[in-house]
Amino acid sequence: MDLSQFSQAFFVEAVELLEQMEQLLLTLDVDAPDSEQLNAIFRAAHSIKGGAATFGFGALTETTHLLETLLDRARHAQLHLSASMIDAFLETKDALQEQVSAYQAGQEPEPERVAHICAVLQQLALETAPGAAGAAAAPVAAAAPAPAKAPVPAATPAAPAGAAGALQVRLSGLGAGECDLLADELANLGRIVERTGSGETLSVTLETTCTSDDIIAVCCFVIDESQITITPAGAAAPVAAAAPAAAPVTPSAPAVPSAAPASARAQAAAPAAAAQGGKESSSIRVDVEKVDQLINLVGELVITQSMLTQAATRLDPVAYERFLSGLGHLERNARDLQESVMSIRMMPMDYVFSRFPRVIRDVSAKLGKQVRLDTFGKETELDKGLIERIIDPLTHLVRNSLDHGLETPDVRRAKGKDATGQLLLSAQHHGGNIVIEVSDDGAGLNRDKILAKAMQQGLAVSDTMPDEEVWQLIFAPGFSTAEQVTDISGRGVGMDVVKRNIQEMGGHVEIHSRQGHGTTTRIVLPLTLAILNGMSVKVGQEAYILPLSYVIESQQPLAEHLHSVTGDGQVIKVRGEYLPLIELHRVFDVAGAQTDPAQGILVIVQADDARFALLVDELLGQHQVVVKNLETNYRKVPGISAATILGDGSVAFIIDVGAMPKIQRAQAVSAAALADAARKTPLNA
Repeated sequence: MDLSQFSQAFFVEAVELLEQMEQLLLTLDVDAPDSEQLNAIFRAAHSIKGGAATFGFGALTETTHLLETLLDRARHAQLHLSASMIDAFLETKDALQEQVSAYQAGQEPEPERVAHICAVLQQLALETAPGAAGAAAAPVAAAAPAPAKAPVPAATPAAPAGAAGALQVRLSGLGAGECDLLADELANLGRIVERTGSGETLSVTLETTCTSDDIIAVCCFVIDESQITITPAGAAAPVAAAAPAAAPVTPSAPAVPSAAPASARAQAAAPAAAAQGGKESSSIRVDVEKVDQLINLVGELVITQSMLTQAATRLDPVAYERFLSGLGHLERNARDLQESVMSIRMMPMDYVFSRFPRVIRDVSAKLGKQVRLDTFGKETELDKGLIERIIDPLTHLVRNSLDHGLETPDVRRAKGKDATGQLLLSAQHHGGNIVIEVSDDGAGLNRDKILAKAMQQGLAVSDTMPDEEVWQLIFAPGFSTAEQVTDISGRGVGMDVVKRNIQEMGGHVEIHSRQGHGTTTRIVLPLTLAILNGMSVKVGQEAYILPLSYVIESQQPLAEHLHSVTGDGQVIKVRGEYLPLIELHRVFDVAGAQTDPAQGILVIVQADDARFALLVDELLGQHQVVVKNLETNYRKVPGISAATILGDGSVAFIIDVGAMPKIQRAQAVSAAALADAARKTPLNA
């Protein structure tokens, strides 16, 4: 059997193990390391090494072997951990990540990078060797190999069964074809002295220098660990407890996930799960494209159901009672199915938040600052498509808080603050949105400095601007108040990209700051990109969808509350506040629409901290709509973010609320230019 079919499972598992390793290293107390954490870190490196050797990934095998040796000494208290050692381990994790990515792309890792990290680990091993005084000066760079193929573990010389190094390996619950496959893999680890069993069971006496953990790591790419029993040949006690290089097993030790493919796991018998009363949860890996296809099909089903429901409104409820009842059941089932399928794409925010301890550790060390990271709402779920796109904007905001917001320990002490600054990442559901906040207790934004810089760049500002509008200036392209450029920030790029990326996801950014007390940046996003809670409105004979997250209220205005301003513009007075009035029939050039605001309906919306009123003819209702990408199927239309299909089969456009003021201003400028040109043109021209 070709093992390459399992390589993708190894890559996925290796990435998960590296992330687990990084998180454990960041939380490890170097002065009093927790044995369970050390064992878990060691097992992660050991599992990656076993899988890499199986698939012939030489550089990955060599690097993890060196790391594993150091970790094994650390967990047996044979070397004392230090902050510099943790830095070296984290650097190794980054190098391993690069190697995994290279092998996944079908390439060999860069030999120079492999040689460098191997040299670092070998030097560390020499410096921490017992009685190795002055060993730090020994040159090791030249000795760091970067093999192209994994070394096959050497087999022990022939010896009678039961001699030292002979293990009895029993594998149970095997599927079709797995018996011969596993026998071949065990033969790569040593010499098979005796083989018995067939079908679902395989028993092998193996002469090998490998530990039981090595054997388990290899077999776990095909079967589950609970199917493997290893004892010394001729003995009854499991060797896992006696092998010096094996991780001690404790009831509370976190289990390393098996790298076996989903199909192999599903076939495996699970005695451990049965012993736990079937409480152990199971999962499968599914390609994201398959999930997206399923979501699209469910969306089409919902649209079809909506069409049937609308068509059924013309039927006699008495004559078609059973049909309408069945249609009602279909509607409820379609809604439940839609919610269930959408939940498949949801991922916890911990997927994002877990990346930042490393970022904060590296950046704060470079800046000479002390930072404590607190997180809230890690279990809050967000659509996978959004959660992957929010990582870069959040990373930029975190780095900005570290560089511009939080002060150095000396400055904080002088202000009466704790020397260690606080950075808070939080996420929570709010209505149909998710709100993500990045907060710090640093210096806060300097209003005067921002205004001065804005005036210097020629931006339209005034001293009477409210704070909320001043803070939004930092999102202007090229805007930065940093006095010097560093490798972290100060070039004036990034914040405008942050805002643009979040707006493309259908969200918006808010900033709240108090000078001397800190800054909070709030990101408001829809829960999913596929389903939208919207309000359908009518303009002329056209139907449009307003995202419900932007809508504040709707009302029919009184004539005395309407006021004209310069040009053709109008404002509406709402509870003492004058709001700009945007007529949708003008924006989209809709014929036959209501042009008198007093006879229409105003929908008050808010986007980017600005409130305004949209004039529509009629409110049709509120409902969930399936979002269809307009650019993929047609082209980009100004003021339109996407499209959907209504119950009657017609297409309705989803309005880009945030773009409405810009489009109105552009149309006003264009109209003024045409009018000016008409005045200057001679009548006989």
